[in-house]
Amino acid sequence: MQATELFSTSLRALVLNASYEPLRIISWQKALIMWFQDKVDVLEYHKTHVRSASNTFSLPSVLRLKIYIRPKHTDGVRFCRENVYIRDLHTCQYCAKKLPFKELTIDHVIPASHGGPKTWTNVVAACRSCNQRKANRTPEKAKMPLLKPPREPQWLPVIEHEVDRDKAPLSWKDYLRFDKAN
Repeated sequence: MQATELFSTSLRALVLNASYEPLRIISWQKALIMWFQDKVDVLEYHKTHVRSASNTFSLPSVLRLKIYIRPKHTDGVRFCRENVYIRDLHTCQYCAKKLPFKELTIDHVIPASHGGPKTWTNVVAACRSCNQRKANRTPEKAKMPLLKPPREPQWLPVIEHEVDRDKAPLSWKDYLRFDKAN
């Protein structure tokens, strides 16, 4: 195995709760540590191996915690800029351009100056030019319809949106719900 392959993001591991719910994505190094500490069962492996002085280890791809942990934010997904971008698939909700994190902004559908709250159902990802063009107006007044109405996401689909469906390891696909609704 080449050293560059070890640092590839494709060698990350999917961590499932004891109930098989996806919790997070971790590095292959952290996956090995959790396995060696007997905190997880390995359900799937990457085809890649690492060697120590005396052993060869397959790299874990999917891990399941041995003990159930209560996920953070069980009363909903934490409202923050990054989670809005994940919910909206890093796509401007006015012009449909997919953009990197640094090029997106947050737009209030009903402007804050008109009493619009900073909530899941009133905030969308927008590119800078659409945000400036819409300005202090509603989408209707600006004649800029939304791609889809904003809604509060579920807990689990946020994990799935951290992963590009086409680039996800095959071993993960049985454990993730790639659902277009979010």
